[in-house]
Amino acid sequence: MTFERGFKAWAKTLATDARRELGLDPFDPLDPFALAASVDIPVISLSDLVASTPSIEHLLAVEPDVFSAVTVFDGPRRLIIHNDAHAPVRQVSNIGHELSHGLLGHPPTPALDDSGCRVWNQIIEDEAAWLSGCLLVTEEIAMAIARRTMTVQTAAIRLGVSTRMVNFRVNAVGARKRVERARN
Repeated sequence: MTFERGFKAWAKTLATDARRELGLDPFDPLDPFALAASVDIPVISLSDLVASTPSIEHLLAVEPDVFSAVTVFDGPRRLIIHNDAHAPVRQVSNIGHELSHGLLGHPPTPALDDSGCRVWNQIIEDEAAWLSGCLLVTEEIAMAIARRTMTVQTAAIRLGVSTRMVNFRVNAVGARKRVERARN
């Protein structure tokens, strides 16, 4: 991931501000539904849509891994639809990622091109992934893990995220290298 100069610092500030507005300290879990409500972005589960669109059952029961979440636009308004057939830790990550698109003000893009292939903008996806990590696993948690005052597993359970997400953040902020340098 390569970002525009200053993006990581700005994302950290944005995440810190969002968490503060929710009354969270750096060691508290972030509830993505509470964050969505605070920024007026409704979140709907796929299972809520089955009655009106029965084919959605396929995404829930047959192939749940093919769809995680999406932001739908109606003019300037956003709505997140997420796959509630995923594990709770994955749902937190999926919704956090889509919320990050909103917090970053990413514009709507078509889901598919003229030939039916998925449209993918790597830059905005990387930005949303980075901010989502900042929101869900703070630098303070990553540093606590590197200092060995908390384990990856304990942090994951406490924050309601996957160990993969915790490890991503520990590595992304260079926590272990920073602690090692400070000890030397």
